[in-house]
Amino acid sequence: MRILFIGDIFGRSGREALEAQLPKLKEQLKPDVVIVNGENAANGAGITEKICNEFYSWGVDCITTGNHVWDQREIIPYIARDEKLLRPLNYPPGTPGSGVYKLQLQDGRKITIINAMARLFMDAMEDPFRMIKEVLAKEKLGQTTDAIFVDFHGETTSEKMSLGHYLDGKVSAVVGTHTHVPTADAHVMVGGTAYQTDAGMSGCFDSVIGVEKEIAMHRFIKKMPGERMRPASGDATVCGCLIVTHPQTGLAKSIEPIRVGGLLSQTLPQL
Repeated sequence: MRILFIGDIFGRSGREALEAQLPKLKEQLKPDVVIVNGENAANGAGITEKICNEFYSWGVDCITTGNHVWDQREIIPYIARDEKLLRPLNYPPGTPGSGVYKLQLQDGRKITIINAMARLFMDAMEDPFRMIKEVLAKEKLGQTTDAIFVDFHGETTSEKMSLGHYLDGKVSAVVGTHTHVPTADAHVMVGGTAYQTDAGMSGCFDSVIGVEKEIAMHRFIKKMPGERMRPASGDATVCGCLIVTHPQTGLAKSIEPIRVGGLLSQTLPQL
């Protein structure tokens, strides 16, 4: 299975870049499934029903999120009726929505997509290690599902790497989101799980993690509130990765980073 994952879509520039680049990526890379993290898609904070429907119309199969999932209040009633829009699995019981989506492809193959959130320097949450383990007690790679993809939304590299090792050999891929900076450590772990600490942001990099740089710098220099954070509006780089799995085991054959457009050095998987 070929899994295309695109990191945090940030604001209008990120959405416009996704709309422009996704058809090309699909033509070049021929993914079986497309997953994007959309938690910053609405003006840099949250996501809306309209944006979800735009993503689906462009060929996205599933949308993951993170700590900004509730920033647009209209998403609260919507997420309960859209199984393809995930919120982190480890929110408390009774939280609207789901952290797991099982997608069946047209050829009958299945992929289980899990969205979880880390805890270090993040909101107080249920234990993501334990809750993912509970999901994997029911979803067995190569048996009940052909691939398992985990978007782990978190601040620290150590927590993300720990989850990668914890799940090595049990899932197809663990890819981090949230810090908006693509890391250079995409690799297949010893047990066969593809891993990257952070897929990176899909947004304007002439910024401070997507925010207009003057506004962000003011807060560090003056140590006092300034203007409301606004997404930078320059040309965006679409960041992500392509994972290819073994048809028999569901473990990863490869993971390669993607960076197209905008300021960052460009890279695409070699077919």
